[in-house]
Amino acid sequence: MAEELRVLLQYADQINPESADDYVKVGGYKGLEKARSMDRKALIDEVKKSGLRGRGGAGFNAGMKWSFVPQDAPIKYVVCNLDEGEPGTYKDRIICEKNAQALLEGMAICGTAISSKQGYIYCRGEYPFVVELLKNAIKSAKASGALGDFDIEVRMGAGAYVCGEETALIESIEGHRGEPRFKPPFPGVEGLWAAPTVVNNVETFACLPNILANGAEWFAGIGATRYPGTKIVTLTGDIENATYFEVPTNVTLRDVIFTLGGGVKNGKKFKAVQVGGTSGAFIPEQNLDTQIDFDSMGSIGAALGSGAVFVLDETRDIVDVVTRISKFFEHESCGKCNPCREGTFRLREIMEKVNAGRGTTQDMDNLLLLSKVMQKAALCGLGQAAPIPIESTIKHFRYEYLRKI
Repeated sequence: MAEELRVLLQYADQINPESADDYVKVGGYKGLEKARSMDRKALIDEVKKSGLRGRGGAGFNAGMKWSFVPQDAPIKYVVCNLDEGEPGTYKDRIICEKNAQALLEGMAICGTAISSKQGYIYCRGEYPFVVELLKNAIKSAKASGALGDFDIEVRMGAGAYVCGEETALIESIEGHRGEPRFKPPFPGVEGLWAAPTVVNNVETFACLPNILANGAEWFAGIGATRYPGTKIVTLTGDIENATYFEVPTNVTLRDVIFTLGGGVKNGKKFKAVQVGGTSGAFIPEQNLDTQIDFDSMGSIGAALGSGAVFVLDETRDIVDVVTRISKFFEHESCGKCNPCREGTFRLREIMEKVNAGRGTTQDMDNLLLLSKVMQKAALCGLGQAAPIPIESTIKHFRYEYLRKI
């Protein structure tokens, strides 16, 4: 039977998240203390050995990412992605509300590893209360001396979904329009203000204090072998327990939905679940016994992404839901590249035609062809992911499209 395993949220509601003193009383900042006693290579190797992979969507090994930062650069930056614009996702907000000091400690550990003295937290514009919380937490940590000479500033976004992409986020911090950059160069070589920059997600940074304090082997022994640790999942939609849980990464989707989530609301039957936010694939019931780790999700054509779990019951119109999602992506496209700017417009146009009962089987073929083009040609993850909900529902729920046609 699946159960929660609270690591990041171990002391949720037991300590004041703004208070460095409260955090120290439960063992906080021991990981940073250990990190400062290690040389740069040993510290990065420890993070690599833990198997920690990005919790924001890309699933890249965190220690490996840090190792790309050149040692001889005079200025380097640590940037935390708290944009969290994915609908149905709020796990980073929960971490800040319950354990903000762990985020600050994780950023300082990264700063130690890459020899950086400056960090930035980029917070989504809809979280003004989180901005104030973080500013108070930083003041407390600085006053206690816990952060040493590592400084952290909070910057607020303006509600652009595309700024969840790391280079668009960097552009926004610099005061420019939030648009993705062409890569290479990657941020690890040339990022914020042309200096080497590490960009990680809130949940990724918050994992680091426990890794350093308890050892890489301890973390690697939790959950799935290739994607170890815990994951905070947020449940929304037609689910009895619309809340959040922290679970080891080897639990299955079925466990999350029916054991922890309490099953489908009002006794109705399950139809589909979308994992990873609005850009994720829709998964049918036959795939619910898949583990929620990054690679297992990938093996069924889905993505763990942000850990959002959106459940649909038997009464939901899949084509209508996906049409609404296509409108969202058209609205959020920054317009910088043709495949996304034109592609999201055409996806929405065709989906509305099909949803209104005016579509043909040729429209379905065009949707799939356009999906392939966008996934290969779009500049950033927004354009690459926008067609995935359409592609997955045509694959698993084709009969719903044919019924409307």
